[in-house]
Amino acid sequence: MPASTPDPEDLTARARIRDAALRQFGERGFEGATTRAIAEAAGVSPGLLRHHFGSKEKLREACDEHLVKLITRINEQVGADPSGVRLNHVAASMAALGPYQRYLARALTEGWAEPVFDAMVGMSEQWLARLDERRSDPPFTDRKARATVGTAMALAVGILHEHISRGLGADVSGEEGAHRLALTLLDLYSHPWLSPEEAAAHRDALNKPQAGTETAPRSIEEHPHE
Repeated sequence: MPASTPDPEDLTARARIRDAALRQFGERGFEGATTRAIAEAAGVSPGLLRHHFGSKEKLREACDEHLVKLITRINEQVGADPSGVRLNHVAASMAALGPYQRYLARALTEGWAEPVFDAMVGMSEQWLARLDERRSDPPFTDRKARATVGTAMALAVGILHEHISRGLGADVSGEEGAHRLALTLLDLYSHPWLSPEEAAAHRDALNKPQAGTETAPRSIEEHPHE
């Protein structure tokens, strides 16, 4: 076998280490997880872990890269469907990300996994670009802002999946729960809580200067001798 050709067993070991890291980071956090524990969970030596990844930081980066690739593939599958977002795609997404929910929940709430979040925001921007073409009214904020908040709201389903599963009466990582979740989301998206006119009225109220701001009393610090 040429030296430049990866050994199939090494590729398998690399995947085992990465998957073990996803579990360990999800259960113990980045600081709490050790490379020795990850190697043990993967059934390899710490030396092989260092050979493949070099450091715990690089291993975490590999975990993020794996999730970005997975999410990108799901997004491409949905985009290739001419009928748009279907229930089976939602179910497939939940099933694919199910094993990584604990990692995502901890990573996102503790402020890491930036590449995963940023990739999802970028994908959301692409979807919004197509949706904006059909809008009759101009958006209130720029596309990046809407994609960022929308991504956070979508990720909340995974982070709060146990509570959502309890409320829906079925595990959202399973087929029945994913189906119920998809139906609920479709209903929410197709029946907005505010009409465009009501939303515009709220926007105008938010943008209206607060009464008395221009005549507010000056602070004592501005007049120390009065």
